[in-house]
Formats: sequence, structure tokens, C-alpha cells
Amino acid sequence: MTIDRVRIFDTTLRDGEQAPGFSMTEEGKLRMAKALAALNVDVIEAGFAAASPGDSRAIAAIAERIEGPIICSLARAVKGDILASANALAPAGRKRIHVFLGTSPIHREAKLKMSREQVIEAIRTGVAYAREFVEDVEFSAEDAIRTERDFLVECLSVAAASGATTLNVPDTVGYTTPEEIYELFRHLSDHVERPESVIFSAHCHDDLGMAVANSLAAVRGGARQVECAVNGIGERAGNCALEDVVMALKTRADAFGVVTGIDTTKIMAASRMLAQITNTPPPRNKAIVGANAFAHEAGIHQHGILQNRETYEIMKPEDIGLATDGIVLGKHSGRHALAARAKAMGFILEGERLDSVFAAFKDVADEVGIVDSARLLALLSDAAEGRRERLWSLNKVDIRAPVSASAWPVARIELQHGERGRVTDLASAPGALDAAFQAVSQIMGVPARVDHIEMQYLAADADQPAEDGQGANVLVEIAIEVEGEIFSGRARARDILPSCVSAYIDAASNAEAVRRVRGIPGEQVKAA
Repeated sequence: MTIDRVRIFDTTLRDGEQAPGFSMTEEGKLRMAKALAALNVDVIEAGFAAASPGDSRAIAAIAERIEGPIICSLARAVKGDILASANALAPAGRKRIHVFLGTSPIHREAKLKMSREQVIEAIRTGVAYAREFVEDVEFSAEDAIRTERDFLVECLSVAAASGATTLNVPDTVGYTTPEEIYELFRHLSDHVERPESVIFSAHCHDDLGMAVANSLAAVRGGARQVECAVNGIGERAGNCALEDVVMALKTRADAFGVVTGIDTTKIMAASRMLAQITNTPPPRNKAIVGANAFAHEAGIHQHGILQNRETYEIMKPEDIGLATDGIVLGKHSGRHALAARAKAMGFILEGERLDSVFAAFKDVADEVGIVDSARLLALLSDAAEGRRERLWSLNKVDIRAPVSASAWPVARIELQHGERGRVTDLASAPGALDAAFQAVSQIMGVPARVDHIEMQYLAADADQPAEDGQGANVLVEIAIEVEGEIFSGRARARDILPSCVSAYIDAASNAEAVRRVRGIPGEQVKAA
């Protein structure tokens, strides 16, 4: 049986990047394009060449330096846009010009001030002009979902006759439903006049939360290209998320009967690259790439996962390039998860000893939420022959700003430790936080590089006024790299600086705890 292939058209650098909050520099776009090429997407829509000189330069740089995917530039159905796209794409070995024009009544009347006949003529001349520069031309009927069916069929037929090789049917405003778009693609497949080699494409937005569902329905209806963006970024509520549609097609191949060429093990790398470039990580509960997508805190779930991951996971984290056991220790965790994590750290908990450590664990979990490696090690060490592990905590942070613009800030950090007492050190770096982190590393003996920081300003309830007038605090989650491994930490404080430093201490403590356990093999806690 022949299995159809669905092309993945990535618009992270065009539709995604033009959304508020996701603008990228030219260098950032090139880095992201490299991640997309490693992901093996079929088409990279690198930008809108006529939008700005910077967009044009970024497209040209990607066209010159990225090999593998087709490099694409968006263009309105006017000669100036098309020429700008052709010039920017000139260095590319494989290139596509993506011509679009609004076709719905509201676009024709309110935006374009064009009649049906004028729209048809613009499509004919625009696509034909683009074909003078490239053999691969895509035409998009903007707001296709709200376009009269007979007119949409005519527009797409004219585009195909004029040389378009891909016919895109975008749900520009996220208006359609899965049943509706499925029927539309079936209708278009039956009525649009086109060569057999011309394929239909779906481009769905998430205004009603159905972009992925609509894209999958379009595939069932005959679409053989899906336009999407990493982490689902894009105009307004975003585009169809690349990772969602790709993993849905892979995981439910039995239902869809199609494949993509995506190397799914590169999905997490692409997601993290985008988050770094845009300083916007996906939500924790985001499908596939969110921090909670393969995380389990509830005891019942953890018990099942420890026996067989398939009890609660329909995909393997390794399939998207993520290495994790998925177990998050918190107040909802059970004995099985605690015993398993303790064993992995070199401690064996059984019988009454497990009961006593579990009770202490629950007390800590109720207080701090997530029990990380350092806190767990403190509990386990306390149970091992009465030896208690002491954790580092922040006493004071003092930043001295330089007088000269070329000088670096100096951070004075004072930490407290249960055994070493109060320890102070100084460090200087280009940034105040960098200096503070460096001073912490010097004290703790844990050299680290910050991988990423997430900060949330949590405002107090307006109905409960605080003494300081704000009553807010800052929640910081940080990830640091130590000798090639990533360790996370979190902290909450009234001010940004001490919260960041405390989160760094938390992450460094986790790294220190794991390294200490690895250096002391065979230490065990047994039942009395």
C-alpha cells in the first residue's frame, strides 16, 4: 500500500515572526532557519521580502546559507513584491515565491476595493509574473474559508492555470471547524481544475483553538501540505503548531495514513531555539513541547509510569529529542515514585524507613511544591544514620554599579550554609546578574552557564492591599548547564535580583547534590 506524504511548510520566520512579541533579528532568523533545516521541514517561509530591508536581507542570508529545504518568500499579487522576493531568493538552490491575495467578500470590498473580475485578473498576472523567476509558485486565497465556494474554485483554478504548483486554502481568521474544512477540501479536490502534480495546502489559525484539529481534518480531506509554526506562534492566537500536527500524524498513523519527512527527534531543539531567540517559552501545559507534556506528579500516574510508560504516555519523550524519566516529585506524589527516585540517587527505602521519609517528604512538598534533587538529598541524608545535608541559602546580595560606561558591575554575595556558616565572595562581569551568578559559583564550587531564565511578576489581589502598596512578588525559574547537564531551580522573592540569585542557588544545589551522589556510590538507607 502506498502511503501519501504530507509536506511541512514552516512559517515560523514569517507569520510567526510578524506577530507581536516574536520579532527576531536577522541573526536570530538565521539561527532558527538552521534549526528548521535540521528538523527537515520541506519549506521554510523565510519572510516577506517587501516588508522591510531587514526582512529582505534575512531571506537572502537564509537563501545563501541554508541547504535542504525550499526557501520561500511571501509576496502580494503585485509586481513590486514579487520582484523583491525573487531578488532576495536569488542565492537559494531551491526557492519558492508565495503569492497571496484576499478573495472573501469582506477582503474584496473593505480592504482591496476590487471586484471579482479584478481579483481574478490580479491572480492570473501575479502568478504568471512569479513564474518568470521561479518554477515553484504557491498561491494563497487569503480568507479562503469566508470566500464563496464557486468563486474560490475559480480563483484556485486560474492560479493553477497560470503556473501555481501549490494551492493554499488559508483559514486566515481561525473561523472554520474540522467538519467544515474537511468538506471544503473534498469539494475543492473535485472541482478545481489543475494538473495532477498541483497539491492543496492548509494554513489554519487558532482563534477558536482549532488550528491543529482543522489542519488534520484538511489532511483527511486531501491537503498534502500543512503550513505551521514551531510552538504554534503566529498572528493573534497563533498558527497550527508544527510539533502538534507532526506528532499527531505520526502517533495516529493508523487514522491518517500519511507520513511527513520531519526528524521528530529535533523537535525539542527547535522549540528551545525559538524560545531563546524570542525570549518566549511555550506554556507549561503546551502539547508536545511544554514542560509538563511528559511530567507526572500524581501518585497514581507515577505508579503506572514506573511499571510501563505506555500507561499514561502515548508518545516517547525520546521521539521528540527529550531525555527525561517524567517523574516530578511534589505533594501529589506517592511512595513508589519517592522510592524509585531515592534508588536512582543511591538510597534504598523500605518498610518503616520508607514510611518515615515519605512523611517528611510530604511536609517539605506541602511547603515548597516541587521537591528537587537537592532537597530530596537532604531528606535522604537525614535518614541515613542521622547525617543531615545542609543547603545553601542567600543572605545578602549587593551590586556596585560602575562609574565608567566601560567598567563592569561588581557583585558581593553572602550565602549561609548549615555546616560552613556564612560565606562571602565578590565577582565582576559585564552584567549585574552575571556577576552575582559568578560569585555564587565561586562559593559553591559549581561552575555553570545559564541556559535560560523565566520570570513572572505576580501581582497581589487588588482587594487585599499590602503594606508596601504592591504586595507582589517575582517567581523565577532557571535552568543552568553544568558539565553538559541541565539542572533547574526556582525561587520566589519580592524583588527580581534576589529571586534570580536564589533560583540560581537552587539549581546549583541540585547540580551539587547529583554530583555528590555520583561520587559516593553504594550509600543506602535500609529498613531498621
